[in-house]
Amino acid sequence: MDRVLDEPLTKTLGPATAKVMAENLDLRTVGDLLHHYPRRYEERGQLTRLAELPLDEHVTVVAQVADARVLTFNGGRGRRLEVTITDGSGRLQLVFFGRGIHRPHKDLLPGTRAMFAGKVSMFNRKLQLAHPTYERLDADSGEGAVSAFAGKLIPIYPACKGLESWKIAKAVDAVLPHATEAVDPLPAALREGRGFVPLPQALLKIHRPQTKADVEDARQRLKWDEAFVLQVALARRRYADAQLPAVARRPVPDGLLDAFDARLPFTLTEGQRKVSAEIFGDLATEHPMHRLLQGEVGSGKTMVALRAMLTVVDAGGQAALLAPTEVLAQQHHRSVVEMMGDLAEGGMLGGAERATKVVLLTGSMGAAARRQALLDLVTGEAGIVIGTHALIEDKVQFHDLGLVVVDEQHRFGVEQRDALRGKGKQPPHLLVMTATPIPRTVAMTVFGDLETSVLDQLPAGRSPIASHVVPAADKPHFLARAWERVREEVEGGHQAYVVCPRIGDDLDQAAQPAGARRTSPEDEAEKRPPLAVLDVAGQLTAGPLKGLRVEMLHGRMAPDDKDDVMRRFAAGEVDVLVATTVIEVGVNVPNATAMVIMDADRFGVSQLHQLRGRVGRGSAPGLCLLVTEMPEASPARGRLGAVAATLDGFELSRIDLEQRREGDVLGQAQSGVRSSLRVLAVIEDEEIIAAARDEAVSVVTADPELEGLPELRTALDALLDKDREQYLDKG
Repeated sequence: MDRVLDEPLTKTLGPATAKVMAENLDLRTVGDLLHHYPRRYEERGQLTRLAELPLDEHVTVVAQVADARVLTFNGGRGRRLEVTITDGSGRLQLVFFGRGIHRPHKDLLPGTRAMFAGKVSMFNRKLQLAHPTYERLDADSGEGAVSAFAGKLIPIYPACKGLESWKIAKAVDAVLPHATEAVDPLPAALREGRGFVPLPQALLKIHRPQTKADVEDARQRLKWDEAFVLQVALARRRYADAQLPAVARRPVPDGLLDAFDARLPFTLTEGQRKVSAEIFGDLATEHPMHRLLQGEVGSGKTMVALRAMLTVVDAGGQAALLAPTEVLAQQHHRSVVEMMGDLAEGGMLGGAERATKVVLLTGSMGAAARRQALLDLVTGEAGIVIGTHALIEDKVQFHDLGLVVVDEQHRFGVEQRDALRGKGKQPPHLLVMTATPIPRTVAMTVFGDLETSVLDQLPAGRSPIASHVVPAADKPHFLARAWERVREEVEGGHQAYVVCPRIGDDLDQAAQPAGARRTSPEDEAEKRPPLAVLDVAGQLTAGPLKGLRVEMLHGRMAPDDKDDVMRRFAAGEVDVLVATTVIEVGVNVPNATAMVIMDADRFGVSQLHQLRGRVGRGSAPGLCLLVTEMPEASPARGRLGAVAATLDGFELSRIDLEQRREGDVLGQAQSGVRSSLRVLAVIEDEEIIAAARDEAVSVVTADPELEGLPELRTALDALLDKDREQYLDKG
């Protein structure tokens, strides 16, 4: 292994810098820093796009000072320096307060060019940087600065508070000589066949390019490294899984499945039939199925999963459905029992002859109910069990576990899945369901060890949802109209949700110590905390929704209270439910037709789409209102406009990914692999990922243990740290 690249940064850089790098950027070794690539490059003669700065992120911009002025406030007691910088595409305001204004006042004269770094905030509807750090780029700013940026292209690194891009650049200079010792993971034949530059050269070119062509060469090469090593890891995982034995579960004529199908009040959609056939094909083989089932909210995934579970029960096995929360587990249990009718009453009077038992197992069950459920599982009396991670506890024993269905995979860790796997006599078949649409390349990257099935038709009887953005600050009367619309829906016999980003009450306030020195009034205006359930519910009952039955639902309530509210809402005893995102997954109330999402800009695109899927579940059309105070031209408003414009989840998930930085594609929760992908953009690099997957498959098929490719093994170990190989199983 490259010993030098494993050296801790504390040896090369000062301890203070190394500490900030470790804590904020997770860079601990020389190798880590070499792989911390510039996010983009500024040309000395060219300027950043100020018009496109993201709110609330640390940014580095290169721009020119247009004007600077000192203003006084507080009756002359306070002073602040306002500097306007420009780049041709837009202008940006910088503010410095108090004693901090003297140096910038001297340095930042009109016409000065500099790099500025800070966090973008919003003040009086304009973007600004408060107290940015800066580094001048003019000839007299000292030899050091000029030589560091002597190249025509200035690398701009992903930075953090306390460590600006130019400081990272200096640290990279200190470790760059070690790039020559980097071990190249690509097999020589592949590298030469595709004409890639060797790794050490790619590292030099990405950090200190002379030309744009250098950057391109380096990026192509480094993208391949990332895509290929990740795909090899996944290919090895699939290869190992394919060697595992499993019990084949074939459909039995005249069993539970046939009895169930015969009673269905509707016909399955074409998509449901096709996906079911794929699943039944997998279940009939002697290797464990590993399949990802994607489908929009309401596309009928549960029906497909239930038919697979019944097949396994017919074949003598048991099936477990794992849900991320108790509320969801209870809902699934209710809907499965309803769908099955007397087929779910095995061993009871009035149960059908082929019936089985469907048991629920959650953490909050009473001891007696729990004991009975555990008994039904171990004797095999219960063919289907539905539960939360309580299913994974050591005490839970199965008679013969044949299929595990995991709902909303991304909330479920791998260790938990593996623990459940270990409960079968042989590894059970696995079906993972998600309502979050995942573009094909992400599926290849994140879920690369699963075969994918997609349900893309909505079943008959689902109604369209109209979505509109409500700009509360620009047009307050739009918000008033939104509440009128809610009243109209309720008067029409329907119900509504109001969703807020947080719960509210003292726990949120506790973070602000009493008597803490308030920041300037400038900061206050923009930093309004997101709207909270407790506040909004109070304002609505006293104001625009006075007289309606308004209730609250949030994660801090006791489970019984939550269930009680949900039950009353489902029964139509509550008109308006003011809730946090607890309702995002799986709440099914066909009579709820309207949803108002407050501070909608604080939610991600996919999350808004998920939330919206809760209305329009019955025969009446749905309405979703996205309330925001963001100004018209802001990226946040653009995102909301996109959500309002399309109901196609796959289209939105592409927008979502393009808007988030690639590093988050796998979402920290999902990426366990250190793959905060550094140069690979999952959406744009579809061809690279697909090609790397093919190459990886052929390499692994030819040499599963990679004995002939020691460098590739080294790179894999670095990516996976051994225990993480399990992790790839799914984040």
